[in-house]
Amino acid sequence: MTEPCPTPLVTLAERLADASGPVIRQYFRTPVAVDDKADASPVTIADREAERTIRTIIEAERPDDGIYGEEFGTKNLDAEWVWVIDPIDGTKSFITGRPIFGTLIALLHRGRPVLGVIDQPIVRDRWLGVEGRPTLFNGQPARVRACAGGLAAATLGTTSPDLFPGADQDAFRRVAGAAKVSVYGGDCYSYGLLAAGYYDLVVESGLKLYDFAALVPVVTGAGGLMTDWDGQPLDAKSSGRVVAAGDARTHRETLAALAG
Repeated sequence: MTEPCPTPLVTLAERLADASGPVIRQYFRTPVAVDDKADASPVTIADREAERTIRTIIEAERPDDGIYGEEFGTKNLDAEWVWVIDPIDGTKSFITGRPIFGTLIALLHRGRPVLGVIDQPIVRDRWLGVEGRPTLFNGQPARVRACAGGLAAATLGTTSPDLFPGADQDAFRRVAGAAKVSVYGGDCYSYGLLAAGYYDLVVESGLKLYDFAALVPVVTGAGGLMTDWDGQPLDAKSSGRVVAAGDARTHRETLAALAG
């Protein structure tokens, strides 16, 4: 059984978000250069400097911990505690001036996400999820909403239907066809809004560990469910096909639709 997340680590996670926010804000809606990574996804100086800021603090204060970052790679992944960093989840939104991206900071304990921060540094929204504690949204308890009609009554979010590869796109179309409303865009921000009771469901595929690790404690700590498409818990070995739902019925019906 995973140990509770010690309070000093929770405090450190919030300090990391506090440190990265000013870095990102100074570049938002400025003419930054945009580079293409090997997978054709965009990256900017804001991504790199924000991650470097976070890593510098972790390495100074927790030198034995592991780090899994999007921009500067991994170190010491066999450590008991591993920090997972996505400095700007939603770089496409960042470079187009839309404040619906976020900084993701997660902490894994023996491979399982036990702490997650979603920080939106422009509108100053922050979700803090810690295993065994209620999720906080801007310092106040957050709670998912029940969707009495299940999938047929659900507001569904995903970053883009074009991001689902191959047969996964057909599976997503089945879910979208059954849902009441579909909303596109938002990356990690959609999961925060689900935890706060504004979405009923988010479905995505092809995510990396740094894309989803921080989201799990946020969603589950608000009373929601977040699993892979087979209904299994998410951890460092998960495939990146995720379902987050505000209630059990919507989650169950979504898994059935994905399975066809």
